[in-house]
Amino acid sequence: MNKTVKAKIALFGASLIWGSSFLIMKNSVESIDPHVLLFIRFSIACLLLCMIFFKKLKALNKAYFVKGGILGVFLFLGYSLQTIGITDTTPGKNAFLSAIYCVLVPFIYWAVDKKKPDLYNILAAFIGITGIGFVSLNDNLSIRMGDAFTLAGGIFYAAHMVGIAKYSRGKDPVLLTIMQFGYASVLSFIVAVLFEDTPTHLTTDTIIGLAYLAVFVTAGALLLQNIGQKYTSPTSASIIFSLESVFGVIFSVIFYHEEITLRLFIGFFLIFFAVITSETKLNFLKRKSIIGSKKGMVSEELMP
Repeated sequence: MNKTVKAKIALFGASLIWGSSFLIMKNSVESIDPHVLLFIRFSIACLLLCMIFFKKLKALNKAYFVKGGILGVFLFLGYSLQTIGITDTTPGKNAFLSAIYCVLVPFIYWAVDKKKPDLYNILAAFIGITGIGFVSLNDNLSIRMGDAFTLAGGIFYAAHMVGIAKYSRGKDPVLLTIMQFGYASVLSFIVAVLFEDTPTHLTTDTIIGLAYLAVFVTAGALLLQNIGQKYTSPTSASIIFSLESVFGVIFSVIFYHEEITLRLFIGFFLIFFAVITSETKLNFLKRKSIIGSKKGMVSEELMP
């Protein structure tokens, strides 16, 4: 098995793990408040990465604390709003509405670096907004609180992605990740102390869920992502990552018994297609067209 195949398996594994996290979060927030959950999750992940990469910590300097702090705030806001949102929506809807950040990134990047979105980005935005309408709007054209918070979280996820593109240049990604987790942990702790209750009793299922979110979803999936993206093209990686929302729905249907109506299915499909369009520019279709044309030319040359 070559490195490319192994890399794609790693990315697939990361997407599968991330997809499962929506169900775990939904079950966890039923017995523990959102920011208590995030504090535990980010703290364990931060400490775990510090233990694994402790030799790198000596390279930390002011730049890591400043840039990691900015990214950590965006990361915290994205996770905070998404986790609050999942308390009032289904895991499947939370997964797909969160994925809209992929469509928003080019527009936020435009505001930061003056690089205009292309036609594919504009098309993806239109398709994505249409999909959001199918998924989140009720018959009276109102939107549930959980869906609104999830969409707001997507905006900060997009800002976080743009921030990584801007601040990660020349920086060790592991150290930058550790700093982000550290800041997100502190911010989660502050909000939890001010506005939430300390859990008095944690069930075994909740403890297992928290451990899974911290070790596998936060730290483990990140490691798989770093390994996979090193040997995979951006186009292939983005297609595999977009499966996260699909896995989220699959887990929700199987274990949460979420009902997928025709309206939801259309909305999910539109959002998924919007993400694919924005991330890949549909290059995989262009390549197939070129390959097909070349085969046709070869066939014509071989004809008597």
